[in-house]
Amino acid sequence: MLEDVKVLSFTHYLQGPSAVQILGDLGADVIKIERPEGAYERHWSGGESFVGGESMFYLLAGRNQRSLALDVRSEEGKKIVWDLIERADVIVENFRPGVMERLGLGYEAASAVNPGIVYCSLTGYGSEGPYRDKPGQDLLIQALSGLAMQSGRADTPPTPVGSAVVDQHAAVWGALGVLAALHRRRTSGEGGKVDSNLFSAALDLQIEPLNYHLNGTDLYDRSASGISSRFHQAPYGVFATFDEWVCLSLNDMKTMGAVFDDAEMAEWTKDDQFRRREDVNSRIAQHLRTKSLAHWKTVFDERGVWYAPVNDYDAIEDDPQVAHNGSVLSFEHPRAGKVRVLAHPVKYDGQTPGINRIPPSLGEHTAEILRDLGRTEAEIDQLIDGKIVRTNSRA
Repeated sequence: MLEDVKVLSFTHYLQGPSAVQILGDLGADVIKIERPEGAYERHWSGGESFVGGESMFYLLAGRNQRSLALDVRSEEGKKIVWDLIERADVIVENFRPGVMERLGLGYEAASAVNPGIVYCSLTGYGSEGPYRDKPGQDLLIQALSGLAMQSGRADTPPTPVGSAVVDQHAAVWGALGVLAALHRRRTSGEGGKVDSNLFSAALDLQIEPLNYHLNGTDLYDRSASGISSRFHQAPYGVFATFDEWVCLSLNDMKTMGAVFDDAEMAEWTKDDQFRRREDVNSRIAQHLRTKSLAHWKTVFDERGVWYAPVNDYDAIEDDPQVAHNGSVLSFEHPRAGKVRVLAHPVKYDGQTPGINRIPPSLGEHTAEILRDLGRTEAEIDQLIDGKIVRTNSRA
């Protein structure tokens, strides 16, 4: 769908690489411009996860891209970058504000050379403002944005989400902004500047409770009984059964009373579910602890109860809906062997975009890209010998 779109990626960590991977999944020609020693994500991985010496942190957001290993601070390197900018449709970068300007590669300079360029900056807090120079990192933003204060029990510390949800949400907004700007360019012929930042993305993740607060609603305190939000009625949360865990959501008291053979509970109203929500949640918790998850699943299915087992990742791998949706795809890597990663989450005409290019080795496409720019083999060899560029064949 984006096969005629050329993207230059000056990205590292997760927010930026994930955003350009979305564009690459949709067919864009993404060129990852990275320093000769390689981007950060090639050398670090959560849980020390390296497969065949390859960082899983890199492999999970590196597909459908080409790698150009280049010293952008050198004059020769900058000439190559400018040749690419003249031919590009999109630039995506997620350095701290001011870094690209100091390199002479900021939006104003790029748009002067290529007025049709769509220039997307992914930052922690925005390209301007009082926080622009603060470190922008997922966990820090979860704390600052109030997101961490929405989770956890009353007697526990505020609880961040155990995944980089802010990074990923900001990446999706960045990719969406690029697509909107490209669509506008079809009629106007002009590019533009797109800004997506972690802080705004974290606020957007709280679209429901934060908007309630902004309009005068007093959110409930964090729950002592484990209600999993500060605005829902009970039951709403994770409960212990006799042997495992189960999640309940938005069930009426008549149904719950019948399930547990609790006549008093069956008489409780929706108002009780809000105003006495701790009592409701605690009462349900007492019932659930008496029998196994297998028992409750049978009863819940018969009664139409809204519930879900609380899966670990082993269960996710075996989940039939995960298999049906094609949520996990695999590819063969020359060093890591068989690698499994999460697929692009959207289907188009019933099909999920696949992997046209596995995550490239450092500088794998350097020579190819330079040839596309008209450089001769002698010129490419000179750039390699001068350590201006790096190829995987002459590392």
